[in-house]
Amino acid sequence: MSELLTKVKENLILEHSVDDGLIERFITAAVSYAESYQHIEAGYYTENAMPATTEQAVIMLASHFYESRDGSTGGFFADNVQAGQQVWNTVNLLLRLDRDWKV
Repeated sequence: MSELLTKVKENLILEHSVDDGLIERFITAAVSYAESYQHIEAGYYTENAMPATTEQAVIMLASHFYESRDGSTGGFFADNVQAGQQVWNTVNLLLRLDRDWKV
């Protein structure tokens, strides 16, 4: 978790530690979303290495959660009405690369 926390904070250009607990919860939610989207069991990434594409998706999604905590904005790029949707599209594209395509 600490490695992902560092990477998310780098992505956010955030140097203080006041919000670390909040960001860790966002990371947990993003990892849970990734596991669900990829059709793998919950907790898989606590025992197994996370591919680089999945890690980037988790970083982007946790950053998005942090930047748009009110749930109504696109975060940093809130001047674009489709910014929030674009984040989800990009995250899903990245997660699709490591998805378990079960039938």
